[in-house]
Amino acid sequence: MKIVVCVKQVPDTKGGVKFNPDGTLDRGAMLAIMNPDDKAGLEAALRLKDEYGAEVTVVTMGLPKAEEVLREAIAMGADKGVLVTDRVLGGADTWATSTTLAGAIRNLEYDLIITGRQAIDGDTAQVGPQISEHLDLPVISYAKDIKIEGDSVVVERQYDDRYHVLKAKMPCLVTALSELNEPRYMTPGGIFDAYDAEITVWGRKDLKDVDDSNLGLAGSPTKIAKASDKVRKGAGEKVELDADESVAYIMGKLKEKHVI
Repeated sequence: MKIVVCVKQVPDTKGGVKFNPDGTLDRGAMLAIMNPDDKAGLEAALRLKDEYGAEVTVVTMGLPKAEEVLREAIAMGADKGVLVTDRVLGGADTWATSTTLAGAIRNLEYDLIITGRQAIDGDTAQVGPQISEHLDLPVISYAKDIKIEGDSVVVERQYDDRYHVLKAKMPCLVTALSELNEPRYMTPGGIFDAYDAEITVWGRKDLKDVDDSNLGLAGSPTKIAKASDKVRKGAGEKVELDADESVAYIMGKLKEKHVI
């Protein structure tokens, strides 16, 4: 079995975020981590590797420094890392990002593709399903459990207060929730191996069946009107009531908002 895992290097929001003048994130100026949902997807792939002897290839798109998350993935147990980086790919929205990743994945052999549900810097949950559309693959999203049965994948898909059990023949794509598992730590030996490993680096010329009009900032239909790292909260509503009136007032507001 061959598994491709898509991961993203995202800003560590504890250190604050910074923006470029065009409204895009200044990723080069921020501390970065592996996106939590992607890390859970990686752990799911590694568990399948442990059970079935799968080969795990991790792919990321980003600045050259995004190589760090690939080495982290290899230190956790992944077999190969592919970095897709090129100036013409900068500023991509979800459409341009998924187009780029699909163009890279077309160079690889795979039975299963795993992505995170969404990234903490965008929260769109669009890239994984869009990749499946580009590659004409079935997709199961919001996975809270992944199993293999023969040539099919069986997924428990989170849905409100319950879950669906869905089965799809491979090749297919699954998007993972961070609650899917508890990712393993890097091992000391894995860290040494990771920094000896050769990372494959691809640019625009290596993408298959991709049109330039769908890449980078110029190929992104999403336009940012304004971006800010600080969200101002309103002053709220202040009332002065006795205890009984306060209870009635609060209950009324909860009902009005359909909380109860």
